[in-house]
Amino acid sequence: MKRRTFISCTSLIGAGAAVATPAFSTLAEPSEGQGRIQKAKRAALAMQRRDWEQGILAQAMLEAGDREMVILLTKAAIVQKEADGRLAVVVNGGPTDPAMGGAAYAKAAEWTADPQIKQAVEGLLEWIRHKAPRNADGILYHVFGPEIWSDGLNCAPPFLAAMGLHEEALKQIEGYRLRLWSPEKRLLSHMWDDAKQQFKRKDFWGGGNGWAAAGMARVIRSLPKEQRRERGYLAAFVQDILEGCLAHQRNDGLFHDVIDDPSTFIETNLAQMLAFAIYEGVLAGWLPQRYLAQANCMRDAARKKMDALGYVQDVCGAPHFDRSGTSTEAQAFCIMMEAAGSKVGAARPAANS
Repeated sequence: MKRRTFISCTSLIGAGAAVATPAFSTLAEPSEGQGRIQKAKRAALAMQRRDWEQGILAQAMLEAGDREMVILLTKAAIVQKEADGRLAVVVNGGPTDPAMGGAAYAKAAEWTADPQIKQAVEGLLEWIRHKAPRNADGILYHVFGPEIWSDGLNCAPPFLAAMGLHEEALKQIEGYRLRLWSPEKRLLSHMWDDAKQQFKRKDFWGGGNGWAAAGMARVIRSLPKEQRRERGYLAAFVQDILEGCLAHQRNDGLFHDVIDDPSTFIETNLAQMLAFAIYEGVLAGWLPQRYLAQANCMRDAARKKMDALGYVQDVCGAPHFDRSGTSTEAQAFCIMMEAAGSKVGAARPAANS
């Protein structure tokens, strides 16, 4: 009989919920998580993908320890290489979207010592560092227009940090925070128009806050241990986003597409994104263990949304992300959530609660 931790989502809304179960209890045996990873992977690989979708799927394969698939996805991204250095561009998208897979592509270069892959990664980094459009403060635009989006926090910053450019990664994060952060809501707005110096979309989009939390979790992973102040700053930022989201969590463990607007559709992927960030933070010791109860609750809720073919349903759906559906990024975060959750389940309790 499988051991399960049954947690009432209703009791978890808010930061200080008491948890009677051991901090590192997990939702199911590791084999269930691995089975879900395989189902999500098959479905994801069947989907048509754009540059950021190829990138986040490559990152998901990296998180799951699938070296071969990381290399295959990297080589496929190079086929769609632009002369300016961007990778996986099947349609002309945004300046920073190709960086979504940068850290995974760099790992493929390291593992294979393939000069073509190495050159492609160097070209992508050159694009992000010196060619991509940015504002007068040096903050990268997310689209080919003077706009800064919360999505961008999972694009260039994790790539830059993984390549050792820690200060530049932190500069980008601070620039995004300056324009998008609401201290009152403890959430990020979605789109800032830098030319008009006003919000293009002020809504607190769930996906954007999820991208941010997951992206900064990966940046923290890349920062040297000696950078305690910077790591602490990012950890506090992620925790703020978690609290802002959890204040609006539904009793079923999920969230609305616009986090504080219950008239918008119920959405699955934010729960997966936040669960990944929590598992990553607890494993690394920069988040208190008490958040595991929320992560397990969100993981359980998201699992219920996977259909028989492995598609995670009722996410902010491709291709326009304006309604409920399916998406490669949701498949990727299913994999990332399950991979991180399995590691938590295998770990010993740490004294960070």
